[in-house]
Amino acid sequence: MAKLDVLNLKVNYRRNPMGIDDPRPRLSWEISSEARAFTQAAFCVQVASSPGFALEDIIWDSGKEESNCNVHIEYMGPGLTSRKRYYFRVKVWGSQGQASDWSEPAYWETAFLSVGEWQAKWITAPLQNDEGGDEPCHYFRKPVSVTGKIASARIYATSLGVYQLYVNGIPADNTLFNPGWTSYNKRLQYQTYDVTSLLAEGDNALGCMTGNGWYKGYLGWQGEKELFGGKRAVLIQLHISYSDGSEQIIVSDESWRTSTGPLLMSELYHGEIYDARLELDGWFFSGYEDGHWEQAASFHAPLSTLVAQENEPTRIIQTFKPARIVHTPKGELVLDMGQNMVGWVRFTVQAEAGTVVSLEHAEVLDREGNFYTGNLRSAKQTVTYICKGDEPETYEPTFSFQGFRYVKVTGVPEEQLMEQFMACVLHTDLEQTGSFSCSDELLTQLQQNILWGQKGNFLEVPTDCPQRDERLGWTGDAQVFIRTAAYNMNVAPFFEKWLKDLAADQQEDGKVPHVIPDVPTAGYGSSAWGDAAVICPWVLYQCYGDVRVLETQYPSMKAWVEFIKAQGENEYLWNTGFHFGDWLGLDSKENSYTGATPKDLIATAFYAYSTELLAKTAEVIGKNEDAITYDTLHKQIIQAFRKEFVTPSGRVASPTQTAYVLALMFDLLEEADRSRTANMLAEHIEENGIHLTTGFVGTPYLCLVLSRFGYTDLAYKLVLQKEYPSWLFSVLQGATTIWEHWDGIKQDGSFWSDDMNSFNHYAYGAIGDWLYRTAAGIELLEPGYKKIRIQPQIGEHLTWVDASFHSVYGMIGVNWKKEKDGALSMHIVIPANTTAEIILPAINYRSVKENGVPLDQMTGLLGIEQSPVGQKLLVGSGTYSFTLEGRNG
Repeated sequence: MAKLDVLNLKVNYRRNPMGIDDPRPRLSWEISSEARAFTQAAFCVQVASSPGFALEDIIWDSGKEESNCNVHIEYMGPGLTSRKRYYFRVKVWGSQGQASDWSEPAYWETAFLSVGEWQAKWITAPLQNDEGGDEPCHYFRKPVSVTGKIASARIYATSLGVYQLYVNGIPADNTLFNPGWTSYNKRLQYQTYDVTSLLAEGDNALGCMTGNGWYKGYLGWQGEKELFGGKRAVLIQLHISYSDGSEQIIVSDESWRTSTGPLLMSELYHGEIYDARLELDGWFFSGYEDGHWEQAASFHAPLSTLVAQENEPTRIIQTFKPARIVHTPKGELVLDMGQNMVGWVRFTVQAEAGTVVSLEHAEVLDREGNFYTGNLRSAKQTVTYICKGDEPETYEPTFSFQGFRYVKVTGVPEEQLMEQFMACVLHTDLEQTGSFSCSDELLTQLQQNILWGQKGNFLEVPTDCPQRDERLGWTGDAQVFIRTAAYNMNVAPFFEKWLKDLAADQQEDGKVPHVIPDVPTAGYGSSAWGDAAVICPWVLYQCYGDVRVLETQYPSMKAWVEFIKAQGENEYLWNTGFHFGDWLGLDSKENSYTGATPKDLIATAFYAYSTELLAKTAEVIGKNEDAITYDTLHKQIIQAFRKEFVTPSGRVASPTQTAYVLALMFDLLEEADRSRTANMLAEHIEENGIHLTTGFVGTPYLCLVLSRFGYTDLAYKLVLQKEYPSWLFSVLQGATTIWEHWDGIKQDGSFWSDDMNSFNHYAYGAIGDWLYRTAAGIELLEPGYKKIRIQPQIGEHLTWVDASFHSVYGMIGVNWKKEKDGALSMHIVIPANTTAEIILPAINYRSVKENGVPLDQMTGLLGIEQSPVGQKLLVGSGTYSFTLEGRNG
């Protein structure tokens, strides 16, 4: 019998998560089967208190549960206990009676399940500056005596500000910028650290550094500070469990000592100033003399807002050396890292005491080849290091990150730069799930640029840009990109956490801030931006098949639609209030921020779309009355849209590309008017020289609409267009990420502007959705890709595509290639316990072979029928290799 394995066990999308506070975690697993068309018929989950699963240790046994579901299985055992590790394993049975062995065990560990378990006090530095301006970071320390053999030790910690935790001089783990960025006054994350191996019997020491971070530092383009609070503080609780069953608890309180040190300034936007001559040698070790340090002061902050870390943390993900040294016309010494990235530079220098080393970071050089920082606005992005002398000194920032490709260096001899300087790439540690490459090198580079843009802007929250004095969680950018993001990476816990912050910051009337977490000066309530409250949960449900995100976010989703309903002159049109419109659309006057598409048309279109998704959400989660109510409202909005924005003859009254795209994408037109409108869109593009004019609102859907209505060839021409405006224009300009503007650098080398010109701005990277869905042909038919459609649009423009996507069920792969003899080969991978429709562009099924076998003899085939575009196969899981001798298109 074919081999059958259960693998990749996860809890709430994560492998062996430490410190969760979910009382009903969701368990998932993947299945590996050598047999094609494997379907799970039943499963058994066991949860135990030990990895050996002795009978007396088993806490929950699901029994043999007849089900074909292997994702998001909710734990249904007895109530969980705080601070305990739970092991689980899985066994499955197939529809043909085959059974797997038990999987290797995985685990999760709970944090505090009740706020009353916190014994620690918030502590702060007594003389901390709370009047703005630059200020040094603070250091806290506490001696700890370990009195016996340790079985396990955990630290639970958080801060107001950002913090770095040490045990006996060693970082508690490799995560950065904890506790992350949330709506701090409503939701503050804490972290769990396994420090068992870092403690020893006898004298030990805990140390903690704190910086301003998002909580207290500069935030937003208006130069404001302390938007969440005026004092940094930390909360730390260490639990030591001894082998004899006893426990010791050490907490933050007034017995801790605090001091300033060498980190004189640290700001997310501006960088760091570090004077190594002021280092506190050994401060985080036991035995350090801290008599000159101050006593920590208690600080009042609520514990009720604390939640355990929900998504993956930020880490250093990649390092590489500089690509080259640039000598600019102005005589500047500049390192070119070869990639626009987010992170910092780790460097080693040897110089006399007092030598000042300065690293200034930028994204681009100007047209003369000089170092350029104009687009950073007030963000300084400068790391200053003052040497202590003698031995080689190595430094990297702690509480500041930069968006950059180029680094202007002063104070270091040129001969040290290439070997002693290292780029460190930082982002939230999301698992990469997608890949796309093809025969067109520029298009392959475009996908890489999209991916790098996502890396750089997915640091704690989905930001618009990572370099200037902004770096905020813009809702509009997030909602247009989320589908592409979900192909590239596992973004489910990342966005679930962000959406909880959105709900927390949503106004009582349902209005959604423009940025999440909310920065009050940024504003509220724009269409297409606030609609992230509805679109993002729905996309997550579609991509991952997890209904809980809809259940959690439903009140927020409903509140947003009800807010819109109360805004317009009637309940069915949204024609009042502030809206960004088709942001940066090209069909208005030059250098305008808003395109020509009427804002009330855009607002009403998104009102219809959000209402449609809300009705579908209500149906999925069993709120049947709401489903009927909002389905009716959706139909009424469509009628109002047609009356207001469509002529009696069925034409969209505003003949812009974005107006056509939204009307078609959201099904706002009469069926009879859709083909004509799609043709008008195509003609508009062709009359414009195969160029788009869309902005943030229209661009994400443009090629999807073209392909849906039979204009895939035009979509290919648009995607492969090299002249401005186009996706490949920036690639040909040397871009390694996605630009904010189609012509951030103009053809003459000048810049779009100094004021707002990011070169790492992922919104236009939403074309990645089309690359996966259409060029590769990977599309979901059921939530979570339980049922898949594989239908690559071959066309005449590419000779091969190689793409993969790791869904919650496993790897989906598509590789198609036009062979020299005129045949088309397609290699397709479908994960176990799923099915797929494969649409082959074949004239008839006799012209197709699978691994050399006629279609009607292949294994794994569940059905076949002729479709208008070729042969539609229904297959089960497996790896398939097709050869098409004669094809359509």
